[in-house]
Amino acid sequence: MQPVDYTTLMASCSELRTNWLPARLEQVYQRDRFTVSLALRTLNRRGWLDISWHPQAARLCVSSPPPRVPDTFTFSDQLRHQLGGLALVAIAEVSPWERVIDFQFAKRPGEPALWHLYVEIMSKYSNVILAGKDNAIVTAAHQVSSQQSSVRPIQTGDRYELPPRLTDPIPKLEEPLERWRERVSLIPGSVKKQLLKSYRGLSSSLAISMIEVAGLDQNCTTESLNNAEWERLFQRWREWLHTLETEEFKPGRTQTGYTVTGWGKIGESPATVQELLDEYYTEELNRQEFKQLRHQISQKLNTLLKKLGVKLQGFCDRLQQSDDADLYRGQADLLMAHLHEWEPGMKAIKLADFETGEPVKIPLDPEKNAVQNAQSLYKRHQKLKRARVAIEPLMKAVKDEIDYLEQVEAAIAQTPTYQKPADLQTLKEIRGELIEEGYLSVPDYRKPAAGTETEFYRYRTPGGFELLVGRNNQQNDRLTSQVATDYDLWFHTQEIPGSHVLLRLPPGEVPDDTDLQFVANVTAYYSRARQSEQVPVIYTHPKHVYKPKGAKPGMVIYKHERVLWGAPQQAIQVLGLEV
Repeated sequence: MQPVDYTTLMASCSELRTNWLPARLEQVYQRDRFTVSLALRTLNRRGWLDISWHPQAARLCVSSPPPRVPDTFTFSDQLRHQLGGLALVAIAEVSPWERVIDFQFAKRPGEPALWHLYVEIMSKYSNVILAGKDNAIVTAAHQVSSQQSSVRPIQTGDRYELPPRLTDPIPKLEEPLERWRERVSLIPGSVKKQLLKSYRGLSSSLAISMIEVAGLDQNCTTESLNNAEWERLFQRWREWLHTLETEEFKPGRTQTGYTVTGWGKIGESPATVQELLDEYYTEELNRQEFKQLRHQISQKLNTLLKKLGVKLQGFCDRLQQSDDADLYRGQADLLMAHLHEWEPGMKAIKLADFETGEPVKIPLDPEKNAVQNAQSLYKRHQKLKRARVAIEPLMKAVKDEIDYLEQVEAAIAQTPTYQKPADLQTLKEIRGELIEEGYLSVPDYRKPAAGTETEFYRYRTPGGFELLVGRNNQQNDRLTSQVATDYDLWFHTQEIPGSHVLLRLPPGEVPDDTDLQFVANVTAYYSRARQSEQVPVIYTHPKHVYKPKGAKPGMVIYKHERVLWGAPQQAIQVLGLEV
């Protein structure tokens, strides 16, 4: 993930000063443990300014409104208490070429600042600190004790001090080529490394783009450049400094991240730096969270299914043993019918079977007589019969649980990578479902508000009918029990975990074979049998689909079904779905 460097920070602050000063602070909301949002209102606009001290995505940018869930963080509560209703009157650098910004708040524009909100954008050392007009720290997003840092502790009541000053030279637009080249090439090595070591204010991504836009290889060395190449690189250097001086930034996405200088820009560009940063970091953080959440859920499912598999095998073994119950009763009957053939001390006896006449060998306890041995066999017969009665419902419950978890596993498999916010929301809904069912434990979990559910997958059949596909069990239940009408058709893979699929049909309309085959192909694709050539798919009217009492999410029974054979590979070709 590309970090916010000095150039990006200056670009963001330049836009904020132009569009958001002065502004009234109306609300403070903390989105998560790394991001606080300030609701600002000017004479002609209102918006939310995100201030983040995330170790990988620290930033300043105007963003979308926060979700409508309670804010329980202490830091935002303190900011709300001290800054609520005040005016944001200045956004200033505290020191040249430092990534520390001072947000100044006063009662009204033109009056002295009463509060300073210092925003330090410094990767893993980022922080947000509120200090009074005497610079005494009132609160901090991340407090640092003297045991954690003897150089710069950050504690309530201490005076705010700037981070240790950088010692690298400050880039200057008036510096001549010869002096600049001499400084960069003083120690032979990579041009990128020497630029970073020789001056402050550069980041790795900026140095690389500067080198590439000069027509050089990003791994080039100071010894390999000729005079013309040094001149081209110096022109890019001056172009960068001129951009900072004039604040004429050009935001855009690049192959590997983003730019505010216009170098390496591809595709359509966001109109503002604020839009660029919000779009980029929202996407990257969503992708990171998606990857972590998918791994967490997959690992949990694998562990649960493995344990349940062992449990099921144990029940199968015990049922196998109970199948011998009649054998023990038959042996006891034989023994009771031939008591006269028993002799004291016998460890086994061979008797002819009642029906076949074949010899049957019956093990005996030499310490017991024939009647006692027969009673032991009768008792064993009764015990195994009772075991079957007790085990069968337990075994069914384990099988149902395995079916449910495999259904969840199939839903996870439908979204292997992050493509859009709905993918992350789908995983969050699955996690919430597992928490509510008791499979996951998250102490601070809060059930999402109604109306925040993700949308179904939507397609059109060749005949123009709408097709809805559930992304997870919650959506499957909603699709089948709330959305479906008596005119629609409900599809699902036969005895294979997968999505519920609904073909929406207006009253009186009947789908032809082409539409039915299309839906069967899509249904087969959104199942655990995605890699198969042909998959059995059943369909019926929604009124014939029932949810048993106490059944887990997504689990239903059906009747009056018909069977089609779906070809998931055809769905991949027609709709351009992921393999």
